Amino acid sequence: MRLQRPKITALGCYTPPGILTNADLEKLVATNDQWIRERTGILERHIAPPEMATSDLAVEAALIALASRGIAASELDAILVSTVTPDMMFPATACLVQNRIGANKCWGFDLVAACAGFLYGLTTGAHLVACGTHKKVLAIGADTMSRIIDYTDRSTCILFGDGAGAMLIEAAEEGEDAGFIDFIGEIDGSGGDCLKMPAGGSRLPASAETVAQRLHYVKQDGQQVFKFAVKKISEMCEELLARNGLTAADVSIMIPHQANRRIITATAERLGLPMERVLVNIDRYGNTTAGTIPLATRDAITQGRLKKGDLVLFAAVGAGYTAGACLWRWAY
Repeated sequence: MRLQRPKITALGCYTPPGILTNADLEKLVATNDQWIRERTGILERHIAPPEMATSDLAVEAALIALASRGIAASELDAILVSTVTPDMMFPATACLVQNRIGANKCWGFDLVAACAGFLYGLTTGAHLVACGTHKKVLAIGADTMSRIIDYTDRSTCILFGDGAGAMLIEAAEEGEDAGFIDFIGEIDGSGGDCLKMPAGGSRLPASAETVAQRLHYVKQDGQQVFKFAVKKISEMCEELLARNGLTAADVSIMIPHQANRRIITATAERLGLPMERVLVNIDRYGNTTAGTIPLATRDAITQGRLKKGDLVLFAAVGAGYTAGACLWRWAY
């Protein structure tokens, strides 16, 4: 085995066809379109139909990524699925995806890091390729957040949507100036109570009482999450750039987790990045948790804002707290 430089060679994304608009939410909870737009930047979000689970979204994204690369699922060495809304507690969603797409020569696992999950999965996959033990790793971020959202709670139900994205990671060619550069990650468990789903685990197993108390839904202290996200993302990005001899001026595009437009703009301001070099698509998808970064990457490519050779900065903060940022030289 020898160290190799990982690169992203394919991308696939999927969102379910159903749309939940701000006008629709006005009929469910005490809110209005202007209030939602001003506080979050969200106009609409995709919602999966009752028969569609997280693995279904992940499978669709995986198949699109594989087709764009022109390879069979049997060539995959590993599948990493980042999600907080698995089909069930076990088996892992990665097992369900592996079976559905026919990836009969790989292993894999699920990774739980909430909104930072995709970055954690992408970085883990990159290291599997870097050490030479794996040739093709598929990192998937997928969530059906609509299944754990309380549509009587206006502080959370306006934020989330459903979606999935997958990136294929392979080794760069000898001398190729593309691929993974660096990553920085951090967890801070002291913020665990600020964003969580209280029941359904071993602490509070499902019961008539937990259901009646609506404890199987997302609970969030929005103000604390906002403060942590802005501070932590900007600090991590600054540190990551500095230790690689770079500044914000070197970044072609920043693709942050899409939690709230105000978080994104505040972070960009702290970093000194003009918004024309920051991808924002939360208006059309809401917060799809592990799906936001691949969905935003697809839009950056489609809009011509991410091209071969560009330096892309990914960053995210999620429940836990979990946080991460990584730098890649785009390969295609």
